[in-house]
Amino acid sequence: MIKIFKTESNKTLSRLSISEAVSGSWFSLIAPNEEEVKQVSLVLGLDEDFLLNSLDLDERSRIEIEDSNILIITNLPIMTDDGCFDTLPIGIIYTPTAIITVCSKDNNILSSFNESTAYSFDTRNKTEFLLKILYRSVKFYLKYLDIINRTSENIETELQKATNNKALFQLMEIQKTLVYFSTALKDNDIVLQKIMRMTKSNSANHLKNTEEDMDLLEDVMIDNKQAIEMVDMHRMILEAMMEGFASIINNNLNQVMKFLAAITIIMSIPTMIGGLWGMNVPVPYQTNHFGFLIVVALSIITSTAVVFYFRKKGMF
Repeated sequence: MIKIFKTESNKTLSRLSISEAVSGSWFSLIAPNEEEVKQVSLVLGLDEDFLLNSLDLDERSRIEIEDSNILIITNLPIMTDDGCFDTLPIGIIYTPTAIITVCSKDNNILSSFNESTAYSFDTRNKTEFLLKILYRSVKFYLKYLDIINRTSENIETELQKATNNKALFQLMEIQKTLVYFSTALKDNDIVLQKIMRMTKSNSANHLKNTEEDMDLLEDVMIDNKQAIEMVDMHRMILEAMMEGFASIINNNLNQVMKFLAAITIIMSIPTMIGGLWGMNVPVPYQTNHFGFLIVVALSIITSTAVVFYFRKKGMF
């Protein structure tokens, strides 16, 4: 799907057809097919591979420069349909006349740049628009990390009441998400540092910037580092939590096994005594009228003594 937008002089956002695209336009490609890639490639004079690189879901963050065109691949945070989190590569192509975003799936970051938010960005200022996409991406990382933190706290509360497999699987899913976020954010940080060097360069094919753009880029880098620190902190807390609950589970299992072992020993005493007095040989009290009661009393007294001994040793 191709959508082409351009910011007008009155700060509104107009949508154009591919034949109407002019300088300062934003080409938004979401899961484009082969024909759409060819159309954009012809209109903007780009190599098709330049557009297709970012459609690979396993693509790493990086920067490529080809003639006067710059391809910046970074990773966005996304929320999946089942409420989990993942990362998604996006390609942002900076050309002398336009800016192009290429992504394999629709996402909240790009969809937040629309007619109702047109006052907050300008497609004609390509460097600023590029940085605002990156800034919005970092803000969504921070937002999702806050959601993950609250979810972890709820799971921790649930596990304190009762340990169950569902809650543990949720913690494992969060751990996996944090690994994805950590890898993506650290790769994005390398890209941001390279953008910083490029904006300071006077080379003709490098990003043009203003003082406001530099301030915005610094804000993006600061927030990105904050997100990295938050991910690392949450990972350490979650690892400690998982180790703690693993120890609790093992301790609970040991307590149960210790209790069952004590019960087994206590229950075996009446069985042993009854077995001895039930043998087909002469035994004490076999002619006594109270012989059965004596054997029962002996079993009760012996079992009770063992119960008190085990309680003293902490078996109950």
